Amino acid sequence: MIANSLRFPRIAASSIFACVVPILFGAGAQCCSADEEVRDSRPNIVLIMCDDMGWSDIGCYGGEIETPNLDRLAQGGVRFRTFYNNAKCEHTRASLLTGRWWHHVGASASVHYAAPTFGERMRDAGYRTLMTGKWHAGQTPYQRGFDRHFGLTDGCCNFWNPGHARPGEPEPAKKMVRRWADDEQEYLPYTPESSEFYTTDAFTNKAVEYLHQYRDEEQPFLLYVAYTAPHYPMHASEEDVAKYRGKYGAIGWDKLREQRFARQQQLGILPDNAVLSPRDARLPAWDDIKSDDRDWWDLRMATYAAMVDRLDRNIGKLLGTIDDIGESDNTLVFFLSDNGACEDSADRSTVKGSMPWEVTSFLTQGRHWANASNTPFRKYKTTDYEGGTRTPLIAYWPGKIAAGTTTDHVGHLTDFMPTMLDLAQADITDELPGHSLVPALRGETVERPWPIYWQFGKAKAIRNETHKLVQYDKGDWELYNLVEDPCELDDLAKREPELVNQFRQQWETWWKNKPAK
Repeated sequence: MIANSLRFPRIAASSIFACVVPILFGAGAQCCSADEEVRDSRPNIVLIMCDDMGWSDIGCYGGEIETPNLDRLAQGGVRFRTFYNNAKCEHTRASLLTGRWWHHVGASASVHYAAPTFGERMRDAGYRTLMTGKWHAGQTPYQRGFDRHFGLTDGCCNFWNPGHARPGEPEPAKKMVRRWADDEQEYLPYTPESSEFYTTDAFTNKAVEYLHQYRDEEQPFLLYVAYTAPHYPMHASEEDVAKYRGKYGAIGWDKLREQRFARQQQLGILPDNAVLSPRDARLPAWDDIKSDDRDWWDLRMATYAAMVDRLDRNIGKLLGTIDDIGESDNTLVFFLSDNGACEDSADRSTVKGSMPWEVTSFLTQGRHWANASNTPFRKYKTTDYEGGTRTPLIAYWPGKIAAGTTTDHVGHLTDFMPTMLDLAQADITDELPGHSLVPALRGETVERPWPIYWQFGKAKAIRNETHKLVQYDKGDWELYNLVEDPCELDDLAKREPELVNQFRQQWETWWKNKPAK
């Protein structure tokens, strides 16, 4: 275990790295004499992850929600057309943080990961490691390689007050009491003093504080910001909600999906042969929704949009801080979502009729709108169909990544660890199933390790360069050619039984092959 008191001192570039870092993306290292102190020239890395956001929700992936800061990253960087998560919060985080298949390291709110995190590996490589936001594991980030951390260590929480009632306020709606942490200090629960508290803002503000605190260090930094937005509960200020109020009731989910799909085609982030999947068969057409109910449905999606909008503004604040401290040219920024939009359609508000700007409210987005968020794909979070596992991924590094580009390189969460180690000039160990994305970020053609595997609960899948085998619950295995059918509409299983059996045997072998404890 990493000792809680461990802190990296300021390091002179001449001490280890600055004179030996090789040329990356065409930028050479600055050399120095043994007595000089210059900043370590390896890049800073900022990894931003949101929670339960669908593939089409942001502007640069076809959405109508105002996301100018994320759109700016896309305009100045590269968008992945095919990047995969693990379809569920804690399982995504397990693979992201350790670079391993989740069942090799564990995934739960109480797990002690059975492999090093990228916080540990990157701190060993000489990086200042910083984190704010959602963790979703047993040991805290502070115990697993992060010099600093502030945020939620569990699943989801009330955005206005994740703890107990403040004086003069009602008890916040919640699923359960959640643990928070601020470095070594743990809270069960965390009750902020200010009535102006909002988790998205709080995570950003602490990250900004860290950036200013360590701005004069020679060592590069790794900042991981894991937002809880737009995961339920649907919480947003009255002003933010008003910005979108009425827009979704005027469109409805069917036209919204069509409009998003059309923008995706115009943006070039879908293959030319992509076909919009039909509306989930369990859902009614918007035209069949009673007029008296439409305003309530509009409120839900308007609140969700407001959460994404505010998320984007906070990302803008982060980017502005990186500019202010003079590090924008040497900082690689990633943005992704931990899984697709969630079909949970409950209302767990403790006071009936509570509005999203009240602590007693606890709305979810609902399956109807989640189906639109995952446009053009089928299904949702917790399934291993593309709607559950496909995430937007943007990478931005001024002058190093070609601006306004897209890539068809297929990536997966397990690629983040080797990518970070590559950038840090640290050893990429053989047990990591992923590969470095650095060549793909340069625009080079590079082959990834195949196949990619998934499992969560009742869901399982495997894909190679062209095909994907997927199953949910007790249903039959389904086979899709993702090159010809990227939205999984034509099941080939009965036409290609040999490939189904081959894939199924590969998946079963992978699932049984767990490292010895």
